[in-house]
Amino acid sequence: MKHISILIPRGHTSVVNIGGTHQIFNQVNGILAEKGKNPVFDIHLVGLEKEIRQSTGLFAVNADCLVGDVDKTDLIIIPAIHDDPRQGIEENKDFIPWIVDQYKAGAEVASLCVGAFFLAATGLLNGKQCATHWMHADNFRKMYPEVDVVDEKIMTEEDGIYTSGGAYAFTNLLLHIIEKYAGREAAILASKAFSLDIDRDSQSAFIIFEGQKDHEDEKIIQAQKYIESHYEDDIKVNQLAEELAMSRRTLERRFKKATHNTVTEYKQRVKVEAAKKDLETTRKNISEVMYDVGYSDTKSFRNLFKRITGLTPIEYRDKYNKEAVAV
Repeated sequence: MKHISILIPRGHTSVVNIGGTHQIFNQVNGILAEKGKNPVFDIHLVGLEKEIRQSTGLFAVNADCLVGDVDKTDLIIIPAIHDDPRQGIEENKDFIPWIVDQYKAGAEVASLCVGAFFLAATGLLNGKQCATHWMHADNFRKMYPEVDVVDEKIMTEEDGIYTSGGAYAFTNLLLHIIEKYAGREAAILASKAFSLDIDRDSQSAFIIFEGQKDHEDEKIIQAQKYIESHYEDDIKVNQLAEELAMSRRTLERRFKKATHNTVTEYKQRVKVEAAKKDLETTRKNISEVMYDVGYSDTKSFRNLFKRITGLTPIEYRDKYNKEAVAV
């Protein structure tokens, strides 16, 4: 059997991640038992003390073993920690050497949602891809520039390290792990038992682009605001540089550093975000939406929209605007 260690961190953590992981892995054991097969998972709640009360005062979780009692495990699950990342790391730093030692001894490690911040504090994510909640991706980049954050992915796997995207995306990672450890049939049965969408690999359709303005470059904030208020126009980079009284090269360098996007990428994302809002809230047809955000080539617009959201404009409208679909 695979020894599973679900960590119970101190502070404000996701009891949904903890309880959901425990329930789903146990359900797989039950499914296998019904088929006359042996269980695959030996599941444990591992804490720094036996009872861990949530800092919210709403819940308490009882660990069935302490971290020092676990000599060998096969998979460590790090749930989301909702405290300020640095506070969460400080409160739970005693887990870190144990996680690193277990990984070096052959264990795999998975973080769920913003649990990626704590996983990154171990150093095990350095040089690797990482998924986390898209709303926290920019802050993660600032804290851990040596980690390759992939906003659009719902999960990553590299060298025995797993990460999952926002919130309930952790269920997709669990299905992936179940398939790896217990086989495709068990993963499919678990997906049906919990009504989960198996093989979903992107969270792009859920991302709301609000512009990365959490920086101190006032000139670039001016550039961002200009793009956002003139997104229907064909804004040239040279034109924007002139508006800001700087060279094109300086603008492009500072823009990329501040926003993690080139000027062109930022323009595209602003246009697509405007198109998404139209598709969600109006009865405009695709061509009208396309023209309103400054595109005239249907193929180019469709390809850009799908690259950023993971869906075609029609698929996006059908998903989020039932009234428009019914017309």
